[in-house]
Amino acid sequence: MRRSTVAQALVRFLAAQYTERDGVRQRLITATWGIFGHGNVAGIGQALVEHSALMPYHQGRNEQAMVHAAVGHARQSRRLQAHAVTTSIGPGATNLVTGAALATINRLPVLLLPGDSFATRPADPVLQQLQVPYAGDVSVNDSLRPVSRYFDRIVRPEALIPAALEAMRVLADPAETGAVTLALPQDVQAEAYDWPEEFFAERTWRVRRPSPDEDELDAAATAVGRAARPLIVAGGGVKYSGAEQALSDFAARTGIPVASTQAGKGALPHDHPQDMGGIGHTGTAAADHLARTADLVIGVGTRWSDFTTASSTLFGHPDVRFVNLNVAAVDSHRMAALPLVADAREGLEQLHALLEQHHVTPHYAHEYAEEKGRWEARVGAAYAAPAPGARPTQAQVLGALDTLVTGEDILINAAGSLPGDLHKLWRTRSADQYHVEYGYSCMGYEIPAAVGVALAAPGRPVWALVGDGTYLMNPTEIVTAVQERLPVKVVILQNHGYASIGGLSEAVGAERFGTAYRFRAEDGSFTGPPLPVDLAANAASLGMRVLRADTVRDLREALADARGATVPTCVYVETETADSVSGAPPAQAWWDVPVAETSTRPSAVRAREEYDRHVTARRRHL
Repeated sequence: MRRSTVAQALVRFLAAQYTERDGVRQRLITATWGIFGHGNVAGIGQALVEHSALMPYHQGRNEQAMVHAAVGHARQSRRLQAHAVTTSIGPGATNLVTGAALATINRLPVLLLPGDSFATRPADPVLQQLQVPYAGDVSVNDSLRPVSRYFDRIVRPEALIPAALEAMRVLADPAETGAVTLALPQDVQAEAYDWPEEFFAERTWRVRRPSPDEDELDAAATAVGRAARPLIVAGGGVKYSGAEQALSDFAARTGIPVASTQAGKGALPHDHPQDMGGIGHTGTAAADHLARTADLVIGVGTRWSDFTTASSTLFGHPDVRFVNLNVAAVDSHRMAALPLVADAREGLEQLHALLEQHHVTPHYAHEYAEEKGRWEARVGAAYAAPAPGARPTQAQVLGALDTLVTGEDILINAAGSLPGDLHKLWRTRSADQYHVEYGYSCMGYEIPAAVGVALAAPGRPVWALVGDGTYLMNPTEIVTAVQERLPVKVVILQNHGYASIGGLSEAVGAERFGTAYRFRAEDGSFTGPPLPVDLAANAASLGMRVLRADTVRDLREALADARGATVPTCVYVETETADSVSGAPPAQAWWDVPVAETSTRPSAVRAREEYDRHVTARRRHL
């Protein structure tokens, strides 16, 4: 037996947890992020000092951002490693909720350790305690229940043992993983207990690769063999499984084209003959054309979100059927599909073995090759730079970056108009280059995620691409990058407002209301001059080296300088509004955002007419 506090025991336990997949063993919880207050400073804070040789610590500036950094690290680690995040009670704990939702929706592991109110209730209420008249055992941490894959409150020391083991099981489970919360009352954290030595022994959690059921596999292979116009949709599950080579081999042998979700983009490199690029509302014309005419759609590791399905309007073939290969049974049954519940790599390899002699018709292969070529020409037109002294569009910023990067570079983005441009235009060169969080599309993810990715991939160029709206949401972890001497590259695109929502607002008849960063005009609207906010100066004040790019020539030089920099570096550029020549192509498929059914505003009336036209194409796949 070993006597120590609950917090000390938890830190020692976490340091002894490992994952293993395909014979490769690595530590599961590799570091802890923390901001300390009265709810965790004497417990987890003291334990991290006590066992500093066992558990690395990272100092965050914002609790939500700490979760984003942990999630970025987990994604870069293909879900085989995770970070813990500790906070005090009260606002420190509730600030975790957004990050926890992002982790759970994206199926990415993170361990949350918020402080909690006293279990022994020596005073009631204590500082920052939520008083609930009908329930004495509720605290603000209960807000984490719906966004956690596993939740427990440790009200007695011995309860930590089963809860900690269950937490590790969920974190390491490819079908169940997400945010895991162990709420820790501040008195229990500091309480001593006699722990069995076995609790601290090294424990390996094997990340399984479940094989498909033979009957499901045969049914899937039969469906593929009979299809005239099959299409594969690759989701994030391909990457988390490490199934990129299996997908490449399967697509090349069968000739079946591959489109990708936001999470799946990069599963094939952009120059693979079968890669059609992104699919859905933010997808390419090539991929969406194939989706509209496919008679069989093979989903691999995708959740079939509304952006992927164009709000259930994309797959238009009257007899279209689906096969879903997914490690999570709940996702394998979506779209009334033939389910193939299995690890993506295992499923693809076994499906490949059954279809070794199968290939799509030459006519179909020629058709999609021509579609791919036409789209590449549109990408080239969007990327084409104007005169060197001109100001670039957002698409041209991506084009300048496209000429510079290699497969080593990692691009991070999450919200605004950039995810759409990236999904349509970006030429992905490696499996982990494209890091766009679009399950929760959370503004403020990019910079802290870049810190987490840089910790997971030292020596590789890591780019956080942010608009001015996103930057203003959450720039705090720039300080952490400076503190840790992580040479992340932050590209700030200044367009003076919420560009993406501004465009959507105009499309749905809301007239860009409340989407521009401008002074109030005399009529009360925000249509005055742009606000004199200097984001470059702000980044510099947080410790970044800043490069201002006023022209295309400046931009090219600044990006090249930033890529080779050994300190955190910001490239600041004001962009021109995209136009029909040099901007990104418009959406190639619809997205359902309901429009006001009645209005006196002509713009809203027109938008409703357009909405009613599109909604007739929606169908349920039953």
